[in-house]
Amino acid sequence: MADAFVKFRVVARILGQGPTKASVLTAGGLQVDLRIIAEEHFGAALMYFTGSKEHNVKLRGRALEQGMTLNEWGLYKVTIDKPDREKVRSGGRVEKQTAQAPSAKPQAARTEIEVYEALGLAYVPPELREDRGEVEAAENKSLPKLVTVKDIRGDLHMHTTASDGQASIAEMAEAAKARGYAYIAITDHSKTQQIANGLTAERLLKHVEAIHKVGAKMKGIRILAGCEVDILADGKLDFEDDVLKELDIVIASPHISLKQDEKKATDRMLRVLDNRYVNIVGHPTGRLIGGREGLPLDFGKVFAAAAKAGVAMEINSGYPRLDLNDQNARAAVAAGVKLSIDTDAHSVEGLEEIEWGIGVARRAWVTAGDVINCWEFERFEGFIKARR
Repeated sequence: MADAFVKFRVVARILGQGPTKASVLTAGGLQVDLRIIAEEHFGAALMYFTGSKEHNVKLRGRALEQGMTLNEWGLYKVTIDKPDREKVRSGGRVEKQTAQAPSAKPQAARTEIEVYEALGLAYVPPELREDRGEVEAAENKSLPKLVTVKDIRGDLHMHTTASDGQASIAEMAEAAKARGYAYIAITDHSKTQQIANGLTAERLLKHVEAIHKVGAKMKGIRILAGCEVDILADGKLDFEDDVLKELDIVIASPHISLKQDEKKATDRMLRVLDNRYVNIVGHPTGRLIGGREGLPLDFGKVFAAAAKAGVAMEINSGYPRLDLNDQNARAAVAAGVKLSIDTDAHSVEGLEEIEWGIGVARRAWVTAGDVINCWEFERFEGFIKARR
């Protein structure tokens, strides 16, 4: 198995190889590790290698307090003389040979659930394994029911051929309907985004009519006419209110002037939140993973204002955005802000990227109740109309 693994075409360099493990570097610079584990130890190994170092350290400490030791092979009882008890607390181990399971029978190893239960904990989903309070919540049986892809009822951020998308209104709607969505919003770019064929006010109003016509004909899904409106450098929006009021939903997003200092960036965002027609702030920092950091916002002020105004903050599922990130998304929910998880799809295939945003949300401890596009349409519609 290891021999086949290191021969994959994407492998640029073999970092190490043995009978039970191998490590390679891909042509894209990603290190990928293979571990070959017997089925009876699979759960322990999966937990050990998918949890963060901090989470694993927390679990190993808990095991030691209970007179056990936890490693990639399983959870084992440690038999040790009373005078050496402190040795166990500081990291006692079960005798074993390198790359081989201990000879002793584990207390739990086959599944992750068994290992957590043997430690007196509820199962911790992989996304939460960061030592950010999940162990304590697992002990108290208070872990949240995390949002899933199946909870999504609609996608509120997508583009068509009216701006820089690759599919028509009807094609995007049909694809969303096929995914089981109850509603969507068509949100093509505003005029400042000339590079993306952004819509002038005149073109936008005609586009709104076209969206409503398609919506009237299509059964089984509701289609909202919206726009992704640029947030200008001073916090004004790309369209005046007399245009915005003609839209069913408004996403305000930063695309330009993303190197402002924290005060200017924060004041800019606070001004946006004052606009009664804004329902969602799209990819709030404008960051691109590996490309740019994005706006350095004072999130405490922004989230407090968003919660008061009733404006949702977006987790943009499109890579390389994934913005808000997990820590900011969790802080937003803690501040009382609702989220919207959208794809920013520019094609039918782009709708599939919803899973990446869901992954971010799960890392942020987000539940379906925190996400406006997980709600029934009537509740969602009430949220977006409440400001007007």
